[in-house]
Amino acid sequence: MQDKELIPQLFKTEYRKIISVLCKLFGIEQIEIAEDIANDTFLLASETWGLKGIPENPKAWLYTVAKNKTKDYFRRKKRFTENIAPELKNKQSCTQEIELDLSEANIKDSELQMLFAVCNPINSNESQIALALKILCGFGIDEIANALLSTKENINKRLYRAKHNLRVHNVDLSFPSNSKLKKRLDNVLSILYLLFNEGYYSSTSKHTISKDICFEAMRLLYILTENNKTNIPKVNALMALFCFHTSRFEARFDQVGLQVIYKEQNKNKWNLELIAKGETYLNISAKGQEVSKYHLEAGIAFWHTRLNVVEKEKWNNILQLYNRLLQIEYSPITALNRTYALAMAQHKEIALKEALKIDLKQNHLYHVLLAELYCGIDKQNQITHLDLAIHLTKNENDRKFLIHKKYKVSN
Repeated sequence: MQDKELIPQLFKTEYRKIISVLCKLFGIEQIEIAEDIANDTFLLASETWGLKGIPENPKAWLYTVAKNKTKDYFRRKKRFTENIAPELKNKQSCTQEIELDLSEANIKDSELQMLFAVCNPINSNESQIALALKILCGFGIDEIANALLSTKENINKRLYRAKHNLRVHNVDLSFPSNSKLKKRLDNVLSILYLLFNEGYYSSTSKHTISKDICFEAMRLLYILTENNKTNIPKVNALMALFCFHTSRFEARFDQVGLQVIYKEQNKNKWNLELIAKGETYLNISAKGQEVSKYHLEAGIAFWHTRLNVVEKEKWNNILQLYNRLLQIEYSPITALNRTYALAMAQHKEIALKEALKIDLKQNHLYHVLLAELYCGIDKQNQITHLDLAIHLTKNENDRKFLIHKKYKVSN
């Protein structure tokens, strides 16, 4: 593999590890220093490997450089504190040699702690997601701006404010106490859920980065399943949901990148291994007493992956799960999705009456569903709602899909 391909790949996998371990060493308030050391490490790799070739063990090379740069930082800090500001009291002792612990055990521990720190509710959900993409996933500013449909300037401001809040609130990187764990874990799961949805239901037309976001959300969630204190039923339920959704990722788009609706998807493109993993996580999640929204959504996604079942049975099960989900946590989007299940389980006319009660007139998905429900009932209304959906969507690929669908309906 060429260094031009290897370095970005290693950046995705090793940058977050180095940052997490450095922040555990320095404290979250020194996150910019941690980023500087990590960035300098990869910059040196890019310069050196381009001239001398890729080392025998690239990851070990990166870790060695990161360790040396950390030692250099503390030596400079020691000289400063001893010669320039002797009255300065530092949290870190500079009188002894610092060794950056990049062992697998410490990396795991550091990443888990960093996950809780980044997903701290003192920041807005949007800021937590942006910070997670930057620090925990190794995404660049351009990628984050594209994924979140924002500008580089706005993302930089969002990241600056998020880091500032972590500093001024003196956020502790230690693992949450038992009394605080449930609330903090619920927030982490909420952020990972939103992060996954940014990929799976993204408004951006660059589907490759959408996949990356989904897989990163799954990787971060996997960290929680590896820890005894966080490996609880709702964590496994969310992982099951992610597995079921991701299993159908390749079938969601055709060869030219246009969306393929569920009933027209090529089932041969479904990832059976991911479906099986989803079933395993769903079974594990059933061991607890609590039924969370993640359990119900995972159940809905489970039935969407069933191949050899009667359609009415499948959609009746999905409809019942949507009914329970709306009781736990109402949202217009959930109500909208339920109406499609209602149409499949019972009748379009019944579902249409329910759909018209939902106030989502500025959402293109609302009009996409109404167009589907009007199919075979009222052709003119079907076209009208397709026009509205085309006007409202921000996704170029969705727009092409809807224009193509309108053409088929009109002709």
